[in-house]
Amino acid sequence: MPRLATLRYLGLAAAVLLAVVAWLGGALPHGDLKSTPLSIAKGPFGPVILGGWLVGTAIFAYAWWSARDRVPTGRWAIRTAALWAAPFLVVPPMGSRDVYSYACQGFLYVNGISPYTHGVNAAPCPWIDGVSPIWRDTAAPYGPLFVLLSAAGLRVAGGSIVVVVIFFRLLALLGLLAVAAGLPVLARRCGIPPARAWWVALAGPLIGAHLIAGPHNDALMVGLVVAGLALVTLGAPLDPAHSSLKPSGATGRDGWACQVAGGLLLGLAVAVKVTAIVVVPFAVLLVLARPYRWRQALPAGGLVGGGAAMAMLGVTVASKLGYGWIGGMVNTKDLVQFTSPPTAVGMTLTYLGQLVDHDFDAVPAVRALAFALFVLIVVALWWRTANWGRPIPGRLALFARLGEPVVRAADPVASALRGAALAMAATVALSPYFHPWYAFWALALLAATTIRTDLIMVAATAGPLLVLADGSGLARFVKFPGAPIMTLLLLALLLWHVRPIWGPRSPVVAEPSTRTRTDVASTR
Repeated sequence: MPRLATLRYLGLAAAVLLAVVAWLGGALPHGDLKSTPLSIAKGPFGPVILGGWLVGTAIFAYAWWSARDRVPTGRWAIRTAALWAAPFLVVPPMGSRDVYSYACQGFLYVNGISPYTHGVNAAPCPWIDGVSPIWRDTAAPYGPLFVLLSAAGLRVAGGSIVVVVIFFRLLALLGLLAVAAGLPVLARRCGIPPARAWWVALAGPLIGAHLIAGPHNDALMVGLVVAGLALVTLGAPLDPAHSSLKPSGATGRDGWACQVAGGLLLGLAVAVKVTAIVVVPFAVLLVLARPYRWRQALPAGGLVGGGAAMAMLGVTVASKLGYGWIGGMVNTKDLVQFTSPPTAVGMTLTYLGQLVDHDFDAVPAVRALAFALFVLIVVALWWRTANWGRPIPGRLALFARLGEPVVRAADPVASALRGAALAMAATVALSPYFHPWYAFWALALLAATTIRTDLIMVAATAGPLLVLADGSGLARFVKFPGAPIMTLLLLALLLWHVRPIWGPRSPVVAEPSTRTRTDVASTR
């Protein structure tokens, strides 16, 4: 294996290469929205743009992957991650054109038009030429807090697109800093070295080229989620059955304050993107001592759930936009790409069905089934977490094995954190559409738990290779055979996962007291 110093500077070289690509062929405001790999290759710097993007992303991913179990200290992890992110602070937008959509949605709000009832073409936004045509007639899928922030950025920018990009990039950095601050609290409670959690969550190829250079509001949402969960964890009571663990947080009034503050941050995360709401039920479980009793469950859960509800309601009222933002998240019928597992299956069935009926379309039905499966999985995960330590009925064996950890969590708080991470992973996997940076939703939480992170790291590595520096997506050029190949991969993964259920199963034992946290992390 290469030395850590070699990997550090190899990753930095990849980051610089990607930054050069951004200057040569990034997602510029008046770029070609109909570009293809062939048209890019014919340009003056075409081979450098295409080759630099693919090679730089691959080298970056290799350095990140190779060091995942060798991170010496938290300081080394943070410094290296910051070093790799630095080149992306001073580049044009790259990998996506979402920043122009953000700006134009803020422009709508500033001009008295609701972005939840109108697309960005409803007003003469100065940067509408940078918005992909598929999104110009689409209502904003973001929460009212982000719309308010977008409007604030427009007022600050004064018509300068450079200032607009800087503003949204600062929001992304704020979210990543919140992840860096909250992640150690979650990792320590789950028995994972913070250094490894930092590395897995904050040093990957998604961070610089997509979340920062993009920039994307997903970083802000995830930052609020991690910070909220960290505060709730600090205020969580220590289970007497696990008194050998050191309490990680406050008690009494300080504990209540942490719970309320954590709930408020989670509510603000939902007000950025509604997908963060899947974490809130598990955050409530964090503060409930076992065994559950209604008299203590309702007040304790009310602190977290009530704080989240207050934040969502307060921002919604302040924005004067109503609740149209919730419906905006389901307006995805126009985007059909095989990067989403349910959509890939639907596309494959459509190809087969059109051999008989040319008008056959299975995508809407498969997406609906995927949503039902998502609800079932989240409920099963919540039930499993709420009944931590109890036998699981055989009929729920499949869900019981979902994300099986290397070792059983040492306390119910860690179990709730693991449930929240898996619920977010299910949100990503069963979403009707998928962009590479969505993998960060689950990655940031899984990094702090005992769940194996290899699969989500593969997704975070492969995803960036499916888009180009100017924001165009490669997936739309290879829908066939892309969808059938994705479907076959999903079937293989499903068979590999459920295979142990039909054969003999070795029990998962509790973590031995002599096993170190580093040993646990190294097996992941």
